[in-house]
Amino acid sequence: MRIARIQAWWVRIPIEAARQHKSDFGQITTFDAAIVRVETDAGIVGWGEGKNAAGSAGTYGALVSLINNEIAPALRGRDARDINGIWEMLYNGVRHQKAAASGHVMPVLARRGLTVAAISAIDIALWDILGKSLGVPVWQLLGGRKSERMPAYASGGWASADKIGEQLQSYIDKGGFKAVKMRVGSMDGAPHVSSERVHAAREALGPGISIMVDAHGTYTVADAKRFAHMVRDCDLAWFEEPVAADDKQGIAEVRAACGIPIAAGESEATRFDFRDLAVARAADVFQPDLGFCGGISEAMKIGAIASAFNIRLAPHLWAGAPAFYAGLHVCAASPSSFILEYSLGANPMLHDLVVEKLDVAEGTIAIPDAPGLGITVDEDFLKAHAMGG
Repeated sequence: MRIARIQAWWVRIPIEAARQHKSDFGQITTFDAAIVRVETDAGIVGWGEGKNAAGSAGTYGALVSLINNEIAPALRGRDARDINGIWEMLYNGVRHQKAAASGHVMPVLARRGLTVAAISAIDIALWDILGKSLGVPVWQLLGGRKSERMPAYASGGWASADKIGEQLQSYIDKGGFKAVKMRVGSMDGAPHVSSERVHAAREALGPGISIMVDAHGTYTVADAKRFAHMVRDCDLAWFEEPVAADDKQGIAEVRAACGIPIAAGESEATRFDFRDLAVARAADVFQPDLGFCGGISEAMKIGAIASAFNIRLAPHLWAGAPAFYAGLHVCAASPSSFILEYSLGANPMLHDLVVEKLDVAEGTIAIPDAPGLGITVDEDFLKAHAMGG
């Protein structure tokens, strides 16, 4: 079963004005991603997704060009079932044969950023192909699922202090969620403004709802500590990306000082970054993004590191359908997973790009039973929103 064709598109889907939100990323007017279609000579098609960044919007011309003009020619004719071999070939580049023979990595210099994002997209698509070829869902290929449904938290929360309770309660009402996440950090300016919003959220929701906060890495270490001290009475489930991902020692310092579980990892690529987080004792929850960390293959390795260090796994799933569904399968198969992220902001890349509708009920999401990822991409919709045609 050989790879016959690979095509990537920069897909940009407008978000209607009434559903747009504003955060530290600015006003979010579109949802963007690199969507990849891999077809084999047997006619089986797999879908993948690569991401430049964790946010919804972005510029994907370079990533799409990398996939179409460099990776696609290198993979034509390869056995689509050789998922590990293809991952290592793309990661190690011209030295991949030496690396395989030696038993250790010899990565290309550009082993982060666009390179790993491209690998992520291809990897997700190949797992989709393998599942479809065998007639089984990806989670079965990964060793089986631990549950038919998994708990989820509603992710959003940009409103001001006087409206945040109402906004978060609307999430709970939509899907029966028992946990919600709100944004804090530079979007609010000073830490005390974020603290006021968090206190307002806790007062509105009461003690029975878990609240997570996400600073998108925008605090300094000092301000992250100040904020954590201000909200120490709010019983937060986790404090996400308190400082920049490049400052792992700073993240560890915040964790040691604040007493709130720290979640991190949506900006990290490959198992090596997560190894460093674990060794630094910087995180309680790992949040790999399947469209950026290295795909399904690498997310399972990251989950193994999490399990070995008694860290929990909750992937970053603010994504399009291919990366989101990839995360569902990883969570279903990983012993360290415990909750799913479900975006309550506008997400046409998840809800409109594919035919299937997620089964969300009583704060849980059903794990798909269909072969592969369990998605059917609406190719007419995709091409209608592809940049340049």
